[in-house]
Amino acid sequence: MKIGIIGLGRMGSSIAHRLVKAGHKVVGFDVSIENARMAREQGIEIVAHAPVVALEARIIWLLLPAGKIVDDVVQELLPNLRPGDIIIDAGNSHYTDSVRRAQLLIKDEIAFIDCGTSGGLQGRELGFCLMIGGERASFERIEDLCKAVAAPQGYAHVGPSGAGHYVKMIHNGIEYALLQAYAEGFQLLKEGNYEQLDLAQISALWNHGAVIRSWLLALTSEIMHHDQELREISGRLDQSGTGTWTVEEAHAQKVPVPCIEKAVAVRSWSQESGGNYATKLIALLRNKFGGHAVHKVEK
Repeated sequence: MKIGIIGLGRMGSSIAHRLVKAGHKVVGFDVSIENARMAREQGIEIVAHAPVVALEARIIWLLLPAGKIVDDVVQELLPNLRPGDIIIDAGNSHYTDSVRRAQLLIKDEIAFIDCGTSGGLQGRELGFCLMIGGERASFERIEDLCKAVAAPQGYAHVGPSGAGHYVKMIHNGIEYALLQAYAEGFQLLKEGNYEQLDLAQISALWNHGAVIRSWLLALTSEIMHHDQELREISGRLDQSGTGTWTVEEAHAQKVPVPCIEKAVAVRSWSQESGGNYATKLIALLRNKFGGHAVHKVEK
């Protein structure tokens, strides 16, 4: 099967890699010449313009930033799309936008699938977690592709249009709170009653049998074995917006989410204040699992 991918950054190139590895042909486009060059070296056919992808492939995977750019690319593709084609939005779009896009495209008999995607940098080799929303029949048409991209047992059709991005939005809110909890705990270990506790030792210890063991804790252990002081790292944290969306949805549904809400507020506070030891650790963890930028201390 020939698959189109638009957006060949970290996530898009990793999905393309897994599809090629599974025996599928991939045609792709990216505005970055460097991203396109690296994708070509993976065996991906590169085209000069996004609309050309819709001439070559009947299933098109979008890995784009949330917002207007997704609508713009869909509009560019429309003249070259045919009834029965499928567009998969695997970025972090707001779920209400996904519902709107699905309703718009169904008029032309084009299926739109929203696919929440998690797995970070390790997804390339270990597989991703895919949270898939849209019509069941359309999901069944792409299930073999999902199986190729996902980790073992790492994909599911979770509901109708918008449900995939809704589930991913809540996932990201939980991620905010988990990162905040680990980071606050390690700041207290560092600055609390006992001086010179070995945080590398403790983080490694906790990942063997403790209730709080996890992949995030394993990444924390890697960071602590490298540098426990974090003096050169700024505590200023960037935000993708998905945590804020989770809080807004919780307010709309009158569901209390104090842990997630506080974690989102800390991100905003860090941008104004420069943050603290805890936000430095969060910044490094986000870089470890997702390749997100880390700011250095300004000298």
